[in-house]
Amino acid sequence: MVTPAASTDQILYKPEEAATVLRIGRSMLYEQIRLGRLRSVTIGRRRLVPPEYVAEYIALLKRESQAAA
Repeated sequence: MVTPAASTDQILYKPEEAATVLRIGRSMLYEQIRLGRLRSVTIGRRRLVPPEYVAEYIALLKRESQAAA
């Protein structure tokens, strides 16, 4: 499990770690990646999520929330 203190030190999150940070399920995380809403990188066959892509996704959610209000 990822703690807030540990999450700031990581360079790349495993999908399960990124899902924990975002407080969503693993399936939802992969769906967001598939839709292009959350970017990720691949190294070989591994998919990883840089923290800055998590921050971009959060900013997207904020913009969508403000637009809906």
